[in-house]
Amino acid sequence: MKKPRNNVKFGNVVLVVAFFLFVIIILRGTQLSLSTNVDGINLAEFASKRTTAKDIIPAKRGTIYDVNGEVFAENVYSYTVIAYLDPTRTTNPDKPKHVVDIPKTAKSLAPILGMEEAKVTELLSKKGVYQTEFGANGKGITEITKDKIVALQLPGIDFIERQKRYYPNGNFLSYTLGYAKTLEDGNIVGEMGIEQYYNDTLSGVDGSITYQKDLKGYKIVNTPEIKVDAISGKDVYLTIDNNIQFFIEQAIKNSASKYTFENLSIMIADAKTGKIVGSSTYPSFDPNLRNITSYLDPNISVAFEPGSTMKIFTYMAAMEAGTYKGDDTFKSGVYVTKDGTEIGDSNRQGWGTISFDRGFALSSNVGVINLIERYMDSKTLKDYYRKLGFGSKTGITLPKEVEGKIDFKYETEVFNAGFGQGIMTTPIQYVKALTSLGTGGILLQPYIVDKIVDPDTKKTLFKGEKNEIGRVASEATVEKLKKLMLSVVEEGTGTPYKMEGYDLIAKTGTAQISSTNGTGYLKGKNDVIRGFAGLYPGNSPKFIIYGTVKKPNPNSTAPLSSAIKEIIQNISKYMNISTILGPVEEINKLVVNSYYNKKIEDLTVILNSKKIETVVIGNGDRVIKQYPLEGVTITSKEKLFLVSNGESIVIPNMQGWSRKEVTTYFNLIGASCSFEGVGYVKKQSIPPGTILTKEMIMEINLEQKFTVS
Repeated sequence: MKKPRNNVKFGNVVLVVAFFLFVIIILRGTQLSLSTNVDGINLAEFASKRTTAKDIIPAKRGTIYDVNGEVFAENVYSYTVIAYLDPTRTTNPDKPKHVVDIPKTAKSLAPILGMEEAKVTELLSKKGVYQTEFGANGKGITEITKDKIVALQLPGIDFIERQKRYYPNGNFLSYTLGYAKTLEDGNIVGEMGIEQYYNDTLSGVDGSITYQKDLKGYKIVNTPEIKVDAISGKDVYLTIDNNIQFFIEQAIKNSASKYTFENLSIMIADAKTGKIVGSSTYPSFDPNLRNITSYLDPNISVAFEPGSTMKIFTYMAAMEAGTYKGDDTFKSGVYVTKDGTEIGDSNRQGWGTISFDRGFALSSNVGVINLIERYMDSKTLKDYYRKLGFGSKTGITLPKEVEGKIDFKYETEVFNAGFGQGIMTTPIQYVKALTSLGTGGILLQPYIVDKIVDPDTKKTLFKGEKNEIGRVASEATVEKLKKLMLSVVEEGTGTPYKMEGYDLIAKTGTAQISSTNGTGYLKGKNDVIRGFAGLYPGNSPKFIIYGTVKKPNPNSTAPLSSAIKEIIQNISKYMNISTILGPVEEINKLVVNSYYNKKIEDLTVILNSKKIETVVIGNGDRVIKQYPLEGVTITSKEKLFLVSNGESIVIPNMQGWSRKEVTTYFNLIGASCSFEGVGYVKKQSIPPGTILTKEMIMEINLEQKFTVS
């Protein structure tokens, strides 16, 4: 049976129409691909405005803390104030998004920004601009200033947020911390100290949001987005004790106010572990301002000829050789080498014929020469210096450490090396070598990072630990040297450091300064480096103290000795070291439990009986929040914060609180405070007993807690 003819005709029509549609599509596609402008639309511009956009989510840089959690360096948000002037931003008159009342806005902003009202009015009255800024006065404002402006609820006023690195203590531990600066792309990069060495650890990893944007650059609603969360930088806790660091900074500052010198540096370590607990140098700089004159840390990155403090280790080498006899004698004054070189004592007339033990107390160079001649050779001395770590980097995790130089061969060179001339050492090398005297002969690795913590998970990723390198001296050698160092302070060259009732042992030194052109030594009467290498208390050392002062004027130990004595007095108070100051205070410890929903009244009685100071926040009767959290061990020197279920908050007397304690309190109550100075609370702007309101911002004045009368 044949198909009807009309069906055939219909099929042919469909084929023809389809063909023409296909041709039209091809032609249109060709037109679009070859043309830059179609139907009045610039295709390149359209594509550029309707495309995939990627916004970076900056990672938060990790915080640097002291060993007890006091903040040394942190990221803070700073803001730039902007004003939107274009009326087209406002689509709902009831919710304006541009400045609608210029006089009111200018009058409100001017006093907060510290500007003349007329100038603000002028900026807000610009014609034909989308937005405006307020110059230097409107840039880098703090969170507190921003909150004041937000509270005004001014239409059209907004903020550009930016992170920056902030050092709350200013000129404090500066060379150790270093600094980090914000680059043009917004990244923060460390350039000195811990900030540089641990830059990758502190930086974290930026995240991103990828999305589709429209002609105006806004995200297209209901289109998918891909978000990669930023990974926060890790927090670094140093072994530095904030209080001991204060004592060093304060003592150096006091010395600088009384004496003239080119540089004064002091480093203190835990004698039993090798932890660096304090390190400072003068002159220094403020990492916030970066007013830097030298980019090298004298305690880590500058090698120099140490002078007679090196005699500690020359005598140690002789004792370890097994032939040292402290009662043996020599004639002091001047020694003439085989090549005719005269090497003399500081007292070239000498003290007559004296023992080697006595020669140590008087710091006799001739005694060292006789010691080397009788008890060891140059190889023995050089090998022993190297065994103690001189001539090589310690491995301290700070940038630009130098290795110094221990290189001597000829007779005069060997003798000079024995009393610290002709060789180059660094303070951190001295600290390392002196650990052998704090441990009964075991050399320790010095370290400055206590732990590294993930701020999000609170997991400890690294924990610094005591590292014993090996035995370098017998206990008998150490005990003998400690007695010799005591004689230095009691009746030798170290008497300027003597303090009645304080068990300090030390060796002092004075070294010539090499000329920069390599032609010998500087000749000025003040062209010396005075050094101090000590342990405190001497009988059972807790601290190693090493200090130097360069070019003191007049040439004396006063700038260094006054600083060292002040530090020791303050450390004794702080650490309750038994001296003339009285008996040691008992320190209780407590492992914190969960106190959630416990009765405040019952809990405070129990905690007070354990000598734990509690700070109750609010007028409620039960605990709803606490700090520290369960499982943390605290001592009777710390505070336990308990937030109650009451809404009325009465401001306590914060006299003597640390910056960390004040910050903890205000974080718990969700209020703001600002600090001026460093140390502990001296004055608070809101009197104790005041009921807190949301508008209140507490201003806190800090100062050092311990001072020598």
